[in-house]
Amino acid sequence: MNVIVLMLDSLRQDHVSFYGWDNCPVKTPNIDALAAEAAVFDNIYPEGMPTIPVRTDLMTGQSSLTNRFWQPMMATDVTASKIFRRAGYFTALVADTYHLFKPDMNFHRDFEAFRWIRGAEYDSVGTGVPKHLKFEDHVTPNTPRYWHQCIKKCLLNLDGRIEPEDFPCYQTVANTLEVLAQAREAKQKVFLWLDTFQNHEPWCPPKKFDTFGDPNYKGPRMVMPPGHWARDWGNDEITKRIRSLYTGEVAYVDWCMGLLFDGMRRMGYFDDSLIVLLSDHGHPLADHGKFLKSSDRMYNELLKVPFIVRLPGGKLGGRRITALGRFPDLLPTVLDYAGLGANAASMAGRSLRQVIDSGAPSPYEATVTGYFESVERSIRTERYHLFIRKEDEFDELYDIIADPHEQKNIIGENAKLAEELASKIGVAYMGNKTVPRGVQGKVEVAGTSLQ
Repeated sequence: MNVIVLMLDSLRQDHVSFYGWDNCPVKTPNIDALAAEAAVFDNIYPEGMPTIPVRTDLMTGQSSLTNRFWQPMMATDVTASKIFRRAGYFTALVADTYHLFKPDMNFHRDFEAFRWIRGAEYDSVGTGVPKHLKFEDHVTPNTPRYWHQCIKKCLLNLDGRIEPEDFPCYQTVANTLEVLAQAREAKQKVFLWLDTFQNHEPWCPPKKFDTFGDPNYKGPRMVMPPGHWARDWGNDEITKRIRSLYTGEVAYVDWCMGLLFDGMRRMGYFDDSLIVLLSDHGHPLADHGKFLKSSDRMYNELLKVPFIVRLPGGKLGGRRITALGRFPDLLPTVLDYAGLGANAASMAGRSLRQVIDSGAPSPYEATVTGYFESVERSIRTERYHLFIRKEDEFDELYDIIADPHEQKNIIGENAKLAEELASKIGVAYMGNKTVPRGVQGKVEVAGTSLQ
């Protein structure tokens, strides 16, 4: 059996139409078709945030939240690629997620083949000045000056990308299909990890997918909005336009997945492969007043993601699973299906195979998510979300079934429930210091020319 992981960065669960959220702004027919043949999880949550800690958890089956933040894969880490390679699999990584291949990050370790597609966000590949995109068309008068260089760097990487084939996601898919074809020809079992950054800002979808906004809009094209209060630098009209750009990116990524799935079906991979499609996190679109990720924005729009497990031949397709799970569970689960479960004995995650195969209950009463360097934590059950804030701020509690957009904080009348939820997570997972805002920005620019 082959194992293929499809990581679609920054994809909100409420933007995958299969999940059935009210007012989903986009149809995702290709991801939906995969989900119809798969076990679909509603409540699998990241643990250590953001991009790099998430992938550390996923690729090692360990939990980074208690002991590390944004750092390279260490020489002592036992990775998925190492296990599968030793078990006789051909291992391949195809990625345009540039954080993976920044200097010394080492996330390609033990992959026999790795292909980097350049040009996402701040990737240090563009040179000169943009010839087609004008900086002044992508800012508001109140855009902070410190943000100007970030926007300019993104525009340099976006300049000249017009057709769908010009963008990293398409190129990542094309390279993936080439690698899969070569493995098929060589009659090799495959462990492949596809990682695309396309849903992540800057949001600049190809023109044919930029169809979700007001055609009469005349304001700036804020492909890279700042992360503080949107009211300070924009207005409702600009916010709606930015949301439409993100939606266009989702539509484009779904189209790319359609190309990938067509090719995989032709080569027979849908018959003999375990396929997992997921995202590392969602993305705040000023749902609670701010764009971009940070530890103060751990609401559903950031933490609710698609997590879709398709067994070979579509076996058990159609199962919808509300049981809780954690990102460190990914590796133990796929190893279990591949007959390599003994390798998971030392991992923090647990196999969810019985949850998928027989509807067994979750092994967890609650999950926890956070940024290692922040005190804020998100504790979740299937029904409730307790948001633990900084020492000088009020905590929040939401019934995420009755109130999925988390608009009504019910902690005032449910103090005992909040205490009970907090007790379900060990103190080792709780933050022990507060850092200034800006944790996210610090890691995004690390290893780039903006540092």
